[in-house]
Amino acid sequence: MSRIDRASRTIAAAPATVYDALLHRDALEAWLPPDGMRGRIERWDPRPGGGFRMALTYLDPTGSPGKTSDATDVVDVGFADLVRSERVVQTAVFEADDPAYAGIMTLTWHLAAVGDATEVTVTATGVPPGIDQAVHEEGIASSLANLAAYVESPR
Repeated sequence: MSRIDRASRTIAAAPATVYDALLHRDALEAWLPPDGMRGRIERWDPRPGGGFRMALTYLDPTGSPGKTSDATDVVDVGFADLVRSERVVQTAVFEADDPAYAGIMTLTWHLAAVGDATEVTVTATGVPPGIDQAVHEEGIASSLANLAAYVESPR
């Protein structure tokens, strides 16, 4: 059976609000990097068939070497499917010389209304074997916590 990494969180916001945060450049830069990282989007095309390129920088790379360089992970993300307020499907390819990080990872963001909130479930398939499953799921959960803080706080 192929590996599936998964995390979910109930977020106190409507599915449309969460969906918008998944497709807004400034929002993604603010919440997508997990704890211990910051992100910068270098290319942006928010449509099916489009995508973005993000450089993620480790705030302290000690013990967590990057995939692209000692302190960074660069990832090209494509938008494979966009269904307003329901689902965002992304394909991700890491820029890395190490074959353990090669391949196309698919991330599916499912949004389901739960009363006035949204249950967000992220499922990753095709995860490169160089990415530790527990660390990856912790990173996804961290990004979900950041997403919750982003959409739940007034701006």
